Amino acid sequence: MSVHVLPHPPATSFTPKAKSSLKADTASSTTSSPELSSYESSENGVDEVSEPNISAEKLRQIEKMESNPDFLWMTTEEPHRSRRMAILKAHPEVRKLMGPTLTTPPTVALVLTIQFTAAYLLRSHHPFSIPFILTAYIVGGTANQNTFLSIHEITHNLAFKSIKANKILAIISNLAIGIPYAMAFKGYHIEHHKFLGEDGIDTDLPSKLEAMILDNVAGKTFFATFQILFYALRPGFIRSQKPTIWHGINLLAILAFDVLLVKNWGWNSLIYLIMSSFFAGSLHPCAAHFIAEHYLMNGPLPTKEELVKDGQGDNEDWLIQGLAQETTSYYGWLNVLCYNVGYHNEHHDFPSVPWTKLPELHRIAKEFYDPLPSHESWPYVTWKFITDPSIGMWSRAKRLDKGDKIDHSFWTPLIGSDGEVQSKKETSDVLAQDEEEEEIAYMSDSCTQKNRSKKE
Repeated sequence: MSVHVLPHPPATSFTPKAKSSLKADTASSTTSSPELSSYESSENGVDEVSEPNISAEKLRQIEKMESNPDFLWMTTEEPHRSRRMAILKAHPEVRKLMGPTLTTPPTVALVLTIQFTAAYLLRSHHPFSIPFILTAYIVGGTANQNTFLSIHEITHNLAFKSIKANKILAIISNLAIGIPYAMAFKGYHIEHHKFLGEDGIDTDLPSKLEAMILDNVAGKTFFATFQILFYALRPGFIRSQKPTIWHGINLLAILAFDVLLVKNWGWNSLIYLIMSSFFAGSLHPCAAHFIAEHYLMNGPLPTKEELVKDGQGDNEDWLIQGLAQETTSYYGWLNVLCYNVGYHNEHHDFPSVPWTKLPELHRIAKEFYDPLPSHESWPYVTWKFITDPSIGMWSRAKRLDKGDKIDHSFWTPLIGSDGEVQSKKETSDVLAQDEEEEEIAYMSDSCTQKNRSKKE
């Protein structure tokens, strides 16, 4: 995987003006490499840029990039904030999709019923018997992947309006997993959204050590088989959380339930739940979403220099695809079993839109989503990840900090219904409303909200 660093301009945000110069510049915003160089007009056909003055902090960042040469290093912010703003400008009706859905609690109850029924019926079967293993893989693996994703949905406060009620439902849903999970996931997942791709904060990212050790077919097969363990253990090594009262409640609730389960139905019932959780994060069709969401399955896109050399310098979609490549959606039927988590660009753009309305969001803003690459098959993603030598643990986009802001007008011009550019006040109002919605979707364990006078 080859990558390149080009000098970065002093501007603090990307806008759609002067597309030709912007395209030439954005190679620096999407990739990095072991060598810092300036543009040579004789080599790539763009205007010559003088060597920039580099601060000590920027040199430190470059050194860190050089020590991790095969990740795709971004110098811009994640793409979802700016695209969310562009969509809200073009389609203010999207706001009507935001907020909790009452479909989630009964879905949680249904899956819990399925899992508890299976655990009861298998209480007398040996854990290594064929009926036990097949049921744990087919029924349990699917059901507990659904459980993981119910907790993901509830983490964004999309089951109830009450933050406390959402946490309680997440813990109840956690009963099917057999291991305390819900409250620890909440903290890490909110950081995954707010700091997407930021090295040392987003624990969804593989470490350099993982990438080095697992950079072959055997290593990638091992990762895909035991990826649930990587996601469970990696955060403790990279960014440990400060425990809260809710972590304690989650721990005690699951341990108490496990004791009651073993006492009344025996160890095999608990083994079934835990085995189901393992299969849910292993080589299971639904588990492929873990890889499909943020791995660069086509490798990093070529830089502007490389496109010019290949005679594709006029590719108008290059910049948008380059800035959008770190998240990929899937629109196939497996979404029915997985809370529509395949609509992943849509989810990251609007984490306050519930799973039941993500297809409607895609329909409303299709001009933004249809041009983006998407996966046709989750199982094929797993197969390609394991067998394609050009794709592996290195195939992730990282950034050292928030990065330069992308102006929301980059995705589409800010054109109002009257055909005129909207005012600064209108833009400011949308930004303020967006921050309020983000506050609700990203609520932390403190349960504090703007404009709330007391804790729930």
